[in-house]
Amino acid sequence: MLDVCLLGTGGMMPLPYRWLTSLLVRYNGSSLLIDCGEGTQIAIKEKGWSFKPIDVICFTHYHGDHISGLPGLLLTMGNADRTEPLTLIGPKGLERVVNSLRVIAPELPFQIKYIEITQPEQIFEMNGYRLKAFRVNHNVTCYGYTMEIDRAGKFDVDRANEAAIPQKFWGSLQKGENVQDGDNLYTPDMVLGPARKGIKLTYCTDTRPTDSIRNNAKGSDLFICEGMYGEKDKLKKAKEYKHMTFYEAAQLAKEAEVAEMWLTHYSPSLTHPEEYMDEVKKIFPNSIAAKDKRTVELTFSD
Repeated sequence: MLDVCLLGTGGMMPLPYRWLTSLLVRYNGSSLLIDCGEGTQIAIKEKGWSFKPIDVICFTHYHGDHISGLPGLLLTMGNADRTEPLTLIGPKGLERVVNSLRVIAPELPFQIKYIEITQPEQIFEMNGYRLKAFRVNHNVTCYGYTMEIDRAGKFDVDRANEAAIPQKFWGSLQKGENVQDGDNLYTPDMVLGPARKGIKLTYCTDTRPTDSIRNNAKGSDLFICEGMYGEKDKLKKAKEYKHMTFYEAAQLAKEAEVAEMWLTHYSPSLTHPEEYMDEVKKIFPNSIAAKDKRTVELTFSD
C-alpha cells in the first residue's frame, strides 16, 4: 500500500490556514517528498509523520514556494543524527541551487546525492517503485512526477508443484527473482500468472495543460493537480503566468481517465476553493478541492 499526504495546498505564499504545496508519500519503510516550500517542516509535524524515513526529495522547479524550506529541513535531519544518504532529484541546476541554499546549512552528517533531470521524460527505479519525471509548461523549467508500483501475477501453486520447484524458492519467484539451483534455473514466469494492476500516483503543479500530463497521468489511481484559480474570469491570468484553472485541471483528469483528482496550489486570494466545485464536478465528477493534510491509503485492487 502507498500512504499519500498532501501536506499543503497553497501557492506563492503560506497562509495561517494553508501551507505551501508539498506532497509526502510513504512506501515500504521509505518516504518520498515532492517540493519543500517554506513551512514544510511544520506541515509534517502537524501531520504527525516523521522526517527520518525521507530518503528522496523531488523538486518540480526552483521557485521559492517550492524549495525555500529545504535548508531548514536538512538542518533538522542533521540534528536528528541522520547518517543515511539523501537523494535529491530535480531539473538542471539542482546541485547549484541547493549548494546556494546550503550557505546557511553547510555542515551535515549525511551525504547528499544529486540526480539532475536532463530529458523531457526520465525514469528512476528506487525503493520498490518506479518514478517518472515529465516536462510540463511553466515559465521556468518544471516537471511533474508519476509514481508506479507494479504488481506481479498470482502465484500458481499447481504449476510450481508440477515443475517440482522446491517450496523454499517460492518466495523469491513470487518477488520476480530468478533462482539457480544447481543445474536448474527457475524463473517467475514458470509460476506467476499475468501481471495485475498496480498503483499509480501522478502529481503536477505550476503548468499549463500539456499532453505530457495527459499521457503520463493516464489511468492514475490519484491525480494531484494544480488549480491556481477557481474564478472563470481568471483564465487569461492563468495563461499569462502559465498556471491552470480548476476547469482545465478537471478536463485533464477526464481525458486521462484517472480514478480521482485532488486540486492543489491555490492562489492566496482563493479563500474558499470548495465554492467552485459544483461546476468542476460537471466536467470530472470525482474531483476534490483538497485541504492541507488530506491523506489517502492507495492499495492494490483485488
